[in-house]
Amino acid sequence: MIPIIKPTLDEAEAEAARRVILSGWVTQGPEVAAFESEFATFTGASHATAVSNCTTALHLALLVAGVKPGDEVVTVSHSYIATANAVAYCGATPIFVDIDPATYNIDPALIEQALSARTSAILVVHQMGLPCDMAAVAGIAKAKGLPLIEDAACASGSELLWDDQWEKIGKVHGDVACFSFHPRKILSTGDGGMLTTKHAAWDAKFKMLRQHGMSVPDTVRHGSAQVIFETHPVLGYNYRMTDIQAAVGREQLKRLPGIVARRRVLASRYVELLGDAQWLGLVREPSYARTNWQSFCVRLPDAADQRAVMQAMLDAGVATRRGIMCAHREDFYASQPLCMPLPESEAAQDHTIVLPLYPQMTDEDQQKVASNLIEATRL
Repeated sequence: MIPIIKPTLDEAEAEAARRVILSGWVTQGPEVAAFESEFATFTGASHATAVSNCTTALHLALLVAGVKPGDEVVTVSHSYIATANAVAYCGATPIFVDIDPATYNIDPALIEQALSARTSAILVVHQMGLPCDMAAVAGIAKAKGLPLIEDAACASGSELLWDDQWEKIGKVHGDVACFSFHPRKILSTGDGGMLTTKHAAWDAKFKMLRQHGMSVPDTVRHGSAQVIFETHPVLGYNYRMTDIQAAVGREQLKRLPGIVARRRVLASRYVELLGDAQWLGLVREPSYARTNWQSFCVRLPDAADQRAVMQAMLDAGVATRRGIMCAHREDFYASQPLCMPLPESEAAQDHTIVLPLYPQMTDEDQQKVASNLIEATRL
């Protein structure tokens, strides 16, 4: 079976975890601080805060941005449900905007019609690792005086052309970017997340809120020669990352440029292998983006049965996944009125599949995937 993904982990990560386990400090501590510093340096961000996963990162980002009960946050339905859920955790309502079918990201031309007097933030998604049109979205956010949050769950290592310079996603081209280190992502700590921001005050709040609102971090208390009694002046959360995870993350971060480079080679090969199958739609990078190819998505012919194609692939020993879900089709959000139709979001879910892509893939693996896909979709 060719799986959809394989984490790139080996003895380096195992030794890093072992080292921390034997150190006696296994929860949020010096390894987390080092991972934050190294991730900030890698992305070019001013500040970074590690947390337990990307969902908690999104929750903290929205809270610190000022989202409160009764507010609205403009975002996309076409994303894993965590994006919408993080808005709901704040007591706010996600207002769904349709996507650009060429990039599977939010369509900037539709954002302004979704804004209202209750809009308190814009939350964009760099879907499948492909950066969205941040220049257009940031212009709208700035003009309207709205915080701009990036759901960069899939986008570690992706790049954006900004002021004629290539910059990493995470340098923050809005106010805060949120990353995932789940095993489906190309940098994995088992689970985990990170927030990057250019606002020192926001970073301080993230670090306070992730640890039950504690006034003094563990590292400060344990390193002090004086007795310190901490307080908990605000409602906080247990959103900490462990030092075991952070140690693994530091090793993964060293690998990340090589992982991205390999995935870009594999994606180019898929384009070559599938190029003659004119009935298949392939993602093309816009001029402003360099994707990490966290996922390689293929649009099927409208007449093709998505489930049947996936079953044929599975029968041939190739795992696939259906297109990215739409939150507005799930029961919790289904009763919420839509501010606009979402035909492109729905079509993307219904008519696309994600192909296997991981650095360990061989030419033979890719040939098998491509040939079976062509056979399964030939009309």
